[in-house]
Order: sequence, then C-alpha cells, then structure tokens
Amino acid sequence: MADNKFIISTTEHIPGKEYEVLGEVFGLTTQSKNVVRNIGAGFKNLVGGEIKDYTKMLDEARDISVQRLRENAQKMGADAVVMMRFDSGSIGTDMQSVAAYGTAVKFK
Repeated sequence: MADNKFIISTTEHIPGKEYEVLGEVFGLTTQSKNVVRNIGAGFKNLVGGEIKDYTKMLDEARDISVQRLRENAQKMGADAVVMMRFDSGSIGTDMQSVAAYGTAVKFK
C-alpha cells in the first residue's frame, strides 16, 4: 500500500525540507516472461511494433521495485528517498530485473 506522505524524488533537494542522509536504499524485482508472451513476442518480432505484454511486465516490475524501495527506506527510519533512479537488465533470455535505488533521508 502506497504511503502518500512518503516522498520519493528524482532530485537531490526537496523544497522546504532539511534532512540527514541515512544511506543507500534499493528495491529489486525480477520478472520472467511466460509462454504466451514469448509466442506473442515472436509474432510481433516478425512484423515490428511494440510488444505490449513485455511493456506491461516492465511497468509492473517498475511499480514493484519502487514499492520495495519505499518499504526498505521506511525500515531504515527514512522519511523520504532522494536521487531515485532505475536500472534494468536481462538475465538470460527469459527474465528481466528492475532495480529502483536512491538515498534514504530523515527530515530534521
């Protein structure tokens, strides 16, 4: 469940807030492609265009990684995460890993 008071920012500074740095924090997930997605991707690869099932999978993975980032930061006692970024990569041919990472901070 999202905490609307918890701030996740891609910037270094949050206007009007002073904080101390707690440390780095991550949220990770790995998603696998299923047979139906692979068959659809194979057909789409022949004609070109967006593979919507893969896009949906990556969007879900991004949401999960941000939620885990938030949870891990809150376990550290953080009030926010600054400088949040994403990284992703393939593991073999059937898995995609997504990491959300940033700096956990505590408001003064």
